[in-house]
Amino acid sequence: MNGEPIIRFEDVSKIYRLPAGDVTALDHVSLTVEPGEFIAVMGPSGSGKSTLLNMMGCLDVPTTGRIYLSGQDISGLNDDDLTRLRRDRIGFVFQQFNLIPLLSAVENVEFPIVLTFNRSESRRRAEEVLRAVGIEESHFSHKPGELSGGQQQRVAIARALVNDPALLLCDEPTGNLDTKTGTAIMDLLAEENREGKTIVMVTHDPRVAGYARRTIRIVDGRIA
Repeated sequence: MNGEPIIRFEDVSKIYRLPAGDVTALDHVSLTVEPGEFIAVMGPSGSGKSTLLNMMGCLDVPTTGRIYLSGQDISGLNDDDLTRLRRDRIGFVFQQFNLIPLLSAVENVEFPIVLTFNRSESRRRAEEVLRAVGIEESHFSHKPGELSGGQQQRVAIARALVNDPALLLCDEPTGNLDTKTGTAIMDLLAEENREGKTIVMVTHDPRVAGYARRTIRIVDGRIA
C-alpha cells in the first residue's frame, strides 16, 4: 500500500448546476482514510453523505479539489480509467442490494469477474466467496426474488468482495433489513474489517455506526 492513505481528499467541493440554482453537495472537504480503517459517515438527510461516498467510489468527480486513491490522483482520469479503478479496487454494497433479477446468486457474484477470469475459475471464486458470507450451496442457483432480504444482502456483499478490493463502500447496508438480520450483516462486515478490508459506510443508525472505529459527521456538505 506504499504507506499512502487509501483515500485522500484535498479541499474537495462538488457543485451541481441546476436550473433552479447551484447546489453545493460537498464544501471544501479534506480527509484521509488509512488502510484497514472502518469508518461510519453520519449526518442529516441531504448533508452530502452519498455524494462523499460516490466520490470515494469514483462514481463522481469533484468540481474543485483533488482526490487520491492509494496515492493516485483520480481527479483527471477519463471514464474508462475510472471504470477500471472501480472494477479492480473498490467494492460497493447498497441498501437496495442492486442484484440482477434474472441471474442466480452465483451468477450475480460472478458477474464482475466473468471477463477477468476463465469460466471455471470465475465460478470457483464466486462459490468460494458465497460460502464465506454464509450462503448455503442449495441457494447458489436461486434468483434474488427467491431469497430473503438478509440473503440478498449477503449475496451483494459477496459480489462486492469477489474482486478482493482494497476498499469496501457501503451505503446504508442494513437499511432494508430487520434488526436481527442487520446485526448479522454488520458482524459479517466487521469480520471483513478484522481481516484487513478498509470499509467506509454511510448510515443513519447510531447502533450500526457503533461497529466502526471512527465516525465522520457531515453537515451541509462540510465535515462537522
